[in-house]
Amino acid sequence: MRPFGEFPAARRKAIRFVLLDIDDTLTTGGRLTAAAYGALEDLSRRGLRVIPVTGRPAGWCDLIARFWPIDAVVGENGAFYFRYDRQARVITRQFWLSVEEREKARRRLDRLAAEILDAVPGARIAADQPYRVADLAIDYAEDTGPLPSADVDRIVALMHAAGASAKISSIHVNGWFGDWDKLAMTRRLFREAYGVDLDHQREMVAFIGDSPNDEPMFAYFPLSVGVANIRRYLPRLNSPPAYVTEGAAGGGFVEFAEVLLS
Repeated sequence: MRPFGEFPAARRKAIRFVLLDIDDTLTTGGRLTAAAYGALEDLSRRGLRVIPVTGRPAGWCDLIARFWPIDAVVGENGAFYFRYDRQARVITRQFWLSVEEREKARRRLDRLAAEILDAVPGARIAADQPYRVADLAIDYAEDTGPLPSADVDRIVALMHAAGASAKISSIHVNGWFGDWDKLAMTRRLFREAYGVDLDHQREMVAFIGDSPNDEPMFAYFPLSVGVANIRRYLPRLNSPPAYVTEGAAGGGFVEFAEVLLS
């Protein structure tokens, strides 16, 4: 990983979209600081399309789409995207699975949740689970723990044994029955909302994240950036980001925005 300050100024001019994780990338210690939110506003004001790509739930993402200075949001690790048209006052919601498929998967996820809680003492259902439509979030470091790495690995193993996909964020282990991830839904969003085939135009995108569930994005985008706290997860990553900020969490995001806009 190279320092993000070394990213060539000439290539910054090609950036049209800024994609970002939220927890421990935009936020710091569970808080959204004025400086980090202001950086979102600055990017948007300069004409960049800003799109959070997060593991957070549908209920949160509806608010984010409506209230934040962004163009769209991808949530639950790629289960859906939301866009809010402020002029028409209409929200677009596109899901990877149908309602019927999500209902069937929910019954399986409920059984999996009970198995995990029985097998991993200290693990909890995430507090934001009631607002989710497509996945299961097991809290290992938000309102509990942090649990040891061995426990996190055990949660992942139980999800995989049940046939579920599993991704580790800085606070949760998320599991779902389906073949999506953050990158898959991001590519769909770009095709459907912007008419962009990212396979041929990925140089117009910058992505910044902090944890293993961001790895598909790190691997795909040439301008992939980790905030400094990504270093704790490097042993888990086959594809680390190309660049890293000096600052951690929201401070790193502010640094990232300042460099892009300089």
